[in-house]
This record gives sequence, structure tokens and C-alpha cells, in this order.
Amino acid sequence: MKLLEVEGLKAYYGRARILHGVSLHVDEGETLAVLGPNGAGKTTLLNSICGLVTTEGEIKFKGQPLDGLKTHERIRKGIGICPEGRKLFPNMTVEDNLKLGAPSEDCEDELRLIYDLFPRIKELKNQIVKNMSGGEQQMVAIGRALMARPKLLLLDEPSMGLAPIVLGKIREALMRIKNETDISILLVEQNVHLALELADRVSVLVKGEIVREGEAKSMTDLEKHYFEI
Repeated sequence: MKLLEVEGLKAYYGRARILHGVSLHVDEGETLAVLGPNGAGKTTLLNSICGLVTTEGEIKFKGQPLDGLKTHERIRKGIGICPEGRKLFPNMTVEDNLKLGAPSEDCEDELRLIYDLFPRIKELKNQIVKNMSGGEQQMVAIGRALMARPKLLLLDEPSMGLAPIVLGKIREALMRIKNETDISILLVEQNVHLALELADRVSVLVKGEIVREGEAKSMTDLEKHYFEI
């Protein structure tokens, strides 16, 4: 069953149109990777789903249109986002940042889930976020998005700027989310190898248009053909 449906999506920043009629879907329990070069419109796609930009076209979640809903209302319906750049509160602790993503003050079960996925941030739960490494902050950002127990997790470039060892831990956690929960994932990435490993299907976005889509296992030539643009 389709969890997210995007049909004929056009997105604008002011008068500039960034997306030109994008259509895609994410099924329940599925991981879809959206790949493409810099400037392709990948972040704009996620911002459109979250109601952060001006759009035309149709976005449905659980069969219901999201038109007219504000960002927090979309999140309450079951959409979680880990944004590009993390957008954490740097002067707050790890645990306080995580709790900001919870729907209520009673969130011990959610914290246990996050700390099980990311043992490192459990060790640092009282640490001020600005004093942590970029990889540790990325773990917190993903954890915060999971605190509301979303049905759909939007991930914007989770591998950006990470050292290989840290990236391996992020990859392991994302694989566990994929395999051990019922959360669907829409992953925006430039790391082709990570995306193909995690995804069931792939859509390639270039200059605001989907130029190719299919099962991840059939996309081994992506880097050669689309990422030297």
C-alpha cells in the first residue's frame, strides 16, 4: 500500500521553479532513495513534503492530501524529518534535543529506542550538543526525528561530511530501522553506495525532474551516468 504519493509536484522559491512535475511514491515498509547531483532539487522535494515551500501538484500521506496543512500538522500525522545541516539546538544537551521531538513528556520508551540504536549518544546524553563531533550530532538529529515514532522518516543527506567510521555506525542504525521497524524511509543522498545498500527502489532527480527510477539492484551504473554533471 502506498504511504506517500507525490504527483506532478512543482515547487518554487519566490518566482524560481525548482521542481518541474515530480511524481514518486513510497510504499509502507519501503525505503526509497532519491539520488542526484548538487542543485537537483532533492532538499526542495523534502521541504515540499513538509510544507516549507510553495508548491503545485498533489502530495498525499496515508491516502489523504496534505494541502493546507502546516509543517507541525504534517509531522503529527506521522512524518519525521532529519534535515540537512541537522538544525539542532547547540546550547542544549543531547537528551533535551531528543525530547523536543517527542509528542509528550512521557517519552522514556522512545529514548530507550534511540539509545539502543545509538549507544554513543546514550553515553553523551548530558553533553552540550555544540561540543560534540559532526557525526555525533548527526546521530542526535536522526534520533530526534524518530522520537515521534513516525510512519515515514525523511532523511536529507545523512552521510554528508562524516568520517568512514562514523558513517558505518549511521549506516548500521539505518539498516536496523529498515529491517527491525515498520518505518518507511525516504532517503535523499549523494552517497550512491550507501543509498543503493539501504534502498529498495531509487529515483534519480536531475534539474528538478525524475530522469530514471527502478529497483536499487538495477542501478549500479548511477555514479558513472549521473554524478559527473
